[in-house]
Amino acid sequence: MSVKEQIEALREELRKHNHNYYVLDTPTISDYDFDIKLKELQALEAKHPEFYDANSPTLRVGGEITKNFNTVVHEHRMYSLDNSYSKEDLLDWEKRVEKILGDSNIEFTCELKYDGASISLTYEEGKLVRAVTRGDGFQGDDVTTNIKTIKSVPLQLKGDYPAKFDIRGEIVLPFEGFYKMNEERIANGEDPYMNPRNTASGSLKLQDSSLVAQRPLECLLYSVVGANLNLETQFEALEKTRSWGFKVPTVAKLCKSVDEVMAFVEYWDVHRHELPYETDGVVVKVNTLRYQEELGYTSKSPRWAMAYKFKAEQVSTVLNEISYQVGRTGAITPVANLAPVLLAGTTVKRASLHNADQIEKLDVRVGDAVFVEKGGEIIPKIVGVNLDLRPQNSEPTKYIDHCPECNTELIRTEGDAKHYCPNEYGCPPQITGKIQHFISRKAMDIDGLGSETVELLFKEGLIQNYADLYALTVDQLLPLERMAKKSAENLVKGVAASVEIPFERVLFALGIRFVGETVAKKLAKAYKNIDALMYASALELATVDEIGERIASSVVAFFQNEINLDIINRLKGYGLQFQVSAEKLLNQTEKLKGETYVVSGVFEMSRNDLKKLIEDNGGKVGSSISSKTTFLVAGDKMGPSKRTKAESLNVPIISEQEFLAKLS
Repeated sequence: MSVKEQIEALREELRKHNHNYYVLDTPTISDYDFDIKLKELQALEAKHPEFYDANSPTLRVGGEITKNFNTVVHEHRMYSLDNSYSKEDLLDWEKRVEKILGDSNIEFTCELKYDGASISLTYEEGKLVRAVTRGDGFQGDDVTTNIKTIKSVPLQLKGDYPAKFDIRGEIVLPFEGFYKMNEERIANGEDPYMNPRNTASGSLKLQDSSLVAQRPLECLLYSVVGANLNLETQFEALEKTRSWGFKVPTVAKLCKSVDEVMAFVEYWDVHRHELPYETDGVVVKVNTLRYQEELGYTSKSPRWAMAYKFKAEQVSTVLNEISYQVGRTGAITPVANLAPVLLAGTTVKRASLHNADQIEKLDVRVGDAVFVEKGGEIIPKIVGVNLDLRPQNSEPTKYIDHCPECNTELIRTEGDAKHYCPNEYGCPPQITGKIQHFISRKAMDIDGLGSETVELLFKEGLIQNYADLYALTVDQLLPLERMAKKSAENLVKGVAASVEIPFERVLFALGIRFVGETVAKKLAKAYKNIDALMYASALELATVDEIGERIASSVVAFFQNEINLDIINRLKGYGLQFQVSAEKLLNQTEKLKGETYVVSGVFEMSRNDLKKLIEDNGGKVGSSISSKTTFLVAGDKMGPSKRTKAESLNVPIISEQEFLAKLS
């Protein structure tokens, strides 16, 4: 046997033993024998570097140092899940799904929702090529070096895997390993870690991968995405990916009704405490993958999945003080400052009180013993008061009437839950909040500039609005605290590079009230440039798809303000993109304007490309058939109920080829 063959045989044998031990939990070799074979492979690789393999089992020990984690755009966006807390929520979701699909016999896959750090792994030709954190869902940090040290992540797959795909999962720290780590820290005189979830998440960004290798992290996989996967259902996908070498939990269950789903939820709400990992709920997914594709996504979440959250942990503590925060829109948020208390693995000192109505409803007062829980197990909130422990000298809470930052009298419009500070251009947190929104990742995404630096620049009088960013020079920045020459140069370069950001993101960055990412895209598509949008009336704006009176009025008010117009003119002078690019316009027409299409079934082109064609040509994609549907584009395997409904409403049914012929 040649040296190359020896090396490859040892690698394959060690991969098999690794899989048996860390994934299947059925070791077939002693730790001693495994280490001997690993050292044998290390020695051979050291003598023959020409046979280097980035996915060799010998590289599991780590040792690479990563100073900066590169930002990587996800090829397939990572969405967040909608949450439900009752059977009624699930039934409502089921009805919506049935209405869109036109099918009342839908199967669901139920999986446990593990509480860890989300990760996306990319495999090409069976090899791990990239591991990226969730980030904001659009892009995350490349942590491949650290992920390779996790033994349950296969570096080389086996079986009939696709040529290229992404697989999503959670990096978790089992309780046993977490407790052992804390015992060692306490013995060394160090503070213990607070909870497994945060410890797992923090591990991914350690600069020294050998430290990550020492932590008993695991990777539990649950979703595979990509093209030409040859998979029919979610349940099949779980079984198939398990056969490729991934650690996929076996507790998943196929359910035929919401009653079966609830039985699964109720069982695990009790038995989850027997699991070796943290869990906070159950994820319910429509089982058929082509149905998932047909249901699609909202701007934030898949329509085909729902997270059922277990009842939140609740604790009691004392409310010491109520303070008030001012947001970038001027909205006032009351915050409860609490006596520190341990809740769901973290020490809680502050909780949201939402608004004046909530304070009045709960009759929350300073000095009260209050009940606190984590809404969705993320944001702490006060849910009640223990009146038996209320102090005798207690007085009702009087909500503030002036801004805590600039002392301007607060306003509250009819039908609005929150109070607002109207001093939009003179209230410090509103000024810095607008600039922080402008530079954020989903907006202008300016490298070298963060929230703290914005606060510092404002405090030093260098910026008063986001247009001032484009006039900053390195010489102005150098005298600032903790601002080295390289940092100053990177900030100025990052600002200059942002002029290439496309129009829809610039529009979102302006911070017009009620204009989020999705609305900004719709307005950019409808008006093509800032000048057309600027002169549009509220009546005209309200005719744009999904733009109601509230958004229309807000847009008109924004462009009527002279300060905003002055800032936009300055930004134009700095070269920002205030119109849809010529390249994008080239592929857009108004051929389908005023027409609504429902797309159902399997097509030769991808469903997303088909929907994009409709939208690029001025049409609207509907989620379910109604009297407003202009055409139903029918592919293979379209449900018979969709056809029946279309025929009953006299909606014309056309094929993919007929649709393309209509366009041409």
